[in-house]
Amino acid sequence: MLDTRITNARVLTMDPARPTARELGVWHGRIVGLDEEVAGLPARRTLDLDGAVVLPGFIDPHVHLTWTGLKAAAPSVAPCQRADDVLRVVAQAVAGSPEGAWLDFGGYDQRTLDRPVTAADLDAVSAGRKVFLGHLSGHACLVNSAVLEGAPAVGRPDGFLAEGAMGAALRTRPPHSLAELAGAIERAALTCRAEGITACAEAGVGGRLFGRTPVEAAAYQRAHETGRLPLRVRLMVAADALHPVTAAPEDTTSRAIDLGLRTGFGEGRLSLGALKVFTDGGMMARTAALTAPYSDGSGSSGELQDTPEALTETIVAGHLAGWQLAVHAIGDRAVDVALDALETAQRRAPRPDARHRVEHAGLVRPDQLPRFAALGVTAVVQPSFLRHYGDDYATVLGADRADWLYRGRAFLDHGVPLVASSDRPVADGAPLRAIQFMVERASLSGRIIGPAEAVTVDEALRAYTTDAARACHWESETGSLTPGRRADLVVLGDDPRRVEPSKIGDIEVLRTFLDGDDRL
Repeated sequence: MLDTRITNARVLTMDPARPTARELGVWHGRIVGLDEEVAGLPARRTLDLDGAVVLPGFIDPHVHLTWTGLKAAAPSVAPCQRADDVLRVVAQAVAGSPEGAWLDFGGYDQRTLDRPVTAADLDAVSAGRKVFLGHLSGHACLVNSAVLEGAPAVGRPDGFLAEGAMGAALRTRPPHSLAELAGAIERAALTCRAEGITACAEAGVGGRLFGRTPVEAAAYQRAHETGRLPLRVRLMVAADALHPVTAAPEDTTSRAIDLGLRTGFGEGRLSLGALKVFTDGGMMARTAALTAPYSDGSGSSGELQDTPEALTETIVAGHLAGWQLAVHAIGDRAVDVALDALETAQRRAPRPDARHRVEHAGLVRPDQLPRFAALGVTAVVQPSFLRHYGDDYATVLGADRADWLYRGRAFLDHGVPLVASSDRPVADGAPLRAIQFMVERASLSGRIIGPAEAVTVDEALRAYTTDAARACHWESETGSLTPGRRADLVVLGDDPRRVEPSKIGDIEVLRTFLDGDDRL
């Protein structure tokens, strides 16, 4: 007997061998048949979907669930347009906090204010509390003097800290408890489920830049064990969590996390994914590493997180130890470093199915596209970055580079696997709105950014289903509605292929199933 039979549906399987169906059967969390294979079979539950559309559950291969959940629970200064408004939000939180408390705020963005806030401004309203305003990009922050005094090596007396300096400040913060982090994970995961997401990759646990506690992975295990992880999750491990080890020479492992665990360990709802390596910063913070300066008159070209030699050493060590690599590279200079290092790694020890990834690939020159293809590297892009911040990005890079931002069509035309993700909470995480951008290439203001990079709806759907599954080594389990695979699926109120592109983001998510279960 089937557990569930779905009938009267428009099933888009994303499997070219059988692209559509009207019925789908589920047993023990897996799809067991379509149409005539399940028609008439007894089932404990039969769902008549009245013509609704069924797709594989969306996969977001680059998110930050803990950060998302913590940010949702913290006071936000994102709506503020004046520095005085920011200070008012801080003062209100200070008034309700104990002496000596550390206070986190989200959504700081100096670009949208009448003037930047400074550490001195925060000092005037913080009454001795330690105040940390996380930048919208995640690559910078603003802190008061009480935080600077605890991390004197970070410099910047104005309190604006980026990249490593931000990490140094964060390391003086008391660690979040596992209970707090498990709650944050659940909050973020429930939002994902409501948007049709059934699986994701947490983009870097245990790192100095974004780490919330040295035992962050345990928070995911706690959420899983207590029934509060309503998603399938791959945990990327930050490369700075590795430490030197002495293994047998033939094992080629020189750095590892404890016990030598790596990509692929675990199964089911929670497992280890790629090794996350940061090569540069972010576009909003102006720390993405470029080959030519930003067009904002600053003369800055951003920054690498370390020397190219040190970054290459880390990437090669991860490759030799058997990890899949997820290399954060936003600026084109960082992309050069990433591709050079991956080429060196593959030359040292060829691993054709390693499926190494470049996360973001935010600014990719035409000459870099064939290199992606030759190395078999997957581009994991964030369409919603341009939907929300594209006006700023295009302006700060200038007309000669704006068309290279977060490419789509050029990757596909060069045979480069194209995968879409959100990097939530940096941008809106809803896949349907990202798919709309991939097709339209229109920012929220209506500005068209890189029109030649538009893709079809089918191509955008693959970037969030089959190709995303492959990027996470999940293709045998999920990503398509193929008999034998997990019954991870989303029910939509309309077919993204049949509506006007401008309406795709408004399609209603009616239900989301994980292992055949739509209960939360």
